Amino acid sequence: MNQILKKCLPLCILVCLPNSLLHASIFTKPTGDAEILPKNAMLKEIWNEGEFTEGVAVNSKGDIYFSDIAFNPKEKGRILKLDPKSGTVKVHCKDSGKSNGLFFDPKGRLIAACGANGGHRAIVEIKPDGTVAVLHSKVEGKQFNSPNDLVIDKQGNIYFSDPRYVGPEPIELDHQSVFRITPQGKVTQVTTNISKPNGVHISPDQKTLYVAETNNGSFDVTKTPEVKPKMTMTLNAFTLNADGTVSEKTQLADFGQEVGTDGMTIDTDGNIYAAVRSESRFGIVVYSPEGTERAYIPTPALPTNCTFGIGKQSHTLFVTAGGGLYQINLKTTGFHPTLKLK
Repeated sequence: MNQILKKCLPLCILVCLPNSLLHASIFTKPTGDAEILPKNAMLKEIWNEGEFTEGVAVNSKGDIYFSDIAFNPKEKGRILKLDPKSGTVKVHCKDSGKSNGLFFDPKGRLIAACGANGGHRAIVEIKPDGTVAVLHSKVEGKQFNSPNDLVIDKQGNIYFSDPRYVGPEPIELDHQSVFRITPQGKVTQVTTNISKPNGVHISPDQKTLYVAETNNGSFDVTKTPEVKPKMTMTLNAFTLNADGTVSEKTQLADFGQEVGTDGMTIDTDGNIYAAVRSESRFGIVVYSPEGTERAYIPTPALPTNCTFGIGKQSHTLFVTAGGGLYQINLKTTGFHPTLKLK
């Protein structure tokens, strides 16, 4: 596998792009609603020295953290930190246990979803010194498949997706679901009607849980199947009840047999910024809470996740794609359910 494909090969899908798409222009102009996109809004590259970037998150000081996932199971993943004021990117965690999604909880702790393929297969805390502490790795005595993405609500409940896309480790669970971990440490299954969840987020009023269903039909993207599997690629909204259960599933988007949504973030108006990985049109797609497309921000490589900054950068969307980190200034303001802003 050549180096370009290694950087673009998703841990969440089985897709091979033609060279024309792999070398898409960094400066393709976004299109869509003028209430979201300033007149001259353009995506800009901040850093591009990673293998597979993911899980971008912001803390209460405005620092931006993101994962860099090593595809080789024998190599370590890491977490990097961007100081938006200086523009410098430094390694925060040298061995993250294959961290993917990242999110700060109400206590200011950096919580990570660590996958398989040589990783912790757990929800962990990344300490300020870069060390890793495993918080939860099992449900009902069985090891998680491969925690992928997460969101934390105002009360500190962690909602995370647990699919399996890659990794030689044995699979113990007979389902791929979204789970909830309470502040007291109780782990429960949330979804039963999503075949393979990926990105997750929560609405500003905490009454809706958004879940990407990114079912590529394979537990291992490194193996080419004899017959191309049928995929289920959707973006969904669930009514989120006060007790943490969900009901009333609504499908907001169906991507057919193209790859759908990876990670996502939300603005204060409830718009969804989804990292869509469809071969014919990949980038950040902005949907209304009802599922109407409002804007499209092309990315130079397959996107994985996004988040807004805070303070002076509350209108800046940070995007992980390929092996890099990008940003674009918008008119909308990011929603952060757990941050105590300084």
